Parts: sequence; C-alpha cells; structure tokens
Amino acid sequence: MMANRSKRIEFAGPRVNDIRLKDGFISIKELNAIMRALPFEISFIDRDNKLRYYNSKKERIFARIKTVLGRPVDLCHPPRSIHLVKKIVEDLKEGRKNKVEFWINMGDRSIYIAYFPVRNEDGKYLGILEKDQDITDLKKITGEKLLK
Repeated sequence: MMANRSKRIEFAGPRVNDIRLKDGFISIKELNAIMRALPFEISFIDRDNKLRYYNSKKERIFARIKTVLGRPVDLCHPPRSIHLVKKIVEDLKEGRKNKVEFWINMGDRSIYIAYFPVRNEDGKYLGILEKDQDITDLKKITGEKLLK
C-alpha cells in the first residue's frame, strides 16, 4: 500500500508564549527541560565575567548553589586556581583561543572540562560557555554499536 504523499504539511510557527531563536521557536518551559536533560553540565559567564547561568541537575560534578549567580567567576573557584581562570577568560575574550579544554580525575571518575567563547553574529564577545562532563563510561567505548 502506498503512502498518501499529497497530504499537506503546514509550517508550525511560534506558539503564543514561545521565544524566537535563530533556528526555531521554543517555550521557556521546554528550554528549561532541555537544559536539565543535557548529559553534561553547562555554565554561562557573561562579558563582565559574572556567572549568569548553570543548568540544574540532580547529580552534579561540581556543586552549584543559586547564591553564586551574579558572582564574579574567579570567586566561584578555589583560590589556588584563580590565576588559571583569569588566563582562560582573557585568552577566550581576546580571541587568542577558541576552546580551552582539560580533563581531571576525581576519585575513580574522569571529568572533561571545556570552555568556549560565546560571540554574536558580528563576532562581538558575549561571554563564555563552560561544559563539564563525566566521561568515565565514554572512555570505555570500543568498536561500534548499531541500532537495529
């Protein structure tokens, strides 16, 4: 039996409470759910080096509490690493680097940490996106796994 291809598919434009993004439309409720569903942690540091956002997750690699929002990013790290944080921010802000990444061991877990500059379409610096991910299980992957 052949499928009826003459059925018209209509463009689903924005709903009443959607916010318009460059590549689509989404509600705040959906956006918050997506951020919580990501299999990694993200944080956003604005152009003034203040922590503006982090995605909430039940199990976090690095503890975050709401009182850190609006705090200068260097005050969100241990004193022994502040010089490194400042260097990362400076390198990304000035365009010397487009990514800073490293990985650490935390007990028996392997943690991947990456920082990316966030720029608008004109290349103007808006801040930094930090990604933290437990890659312990990813490091064990070999071969391939196909969907059937």
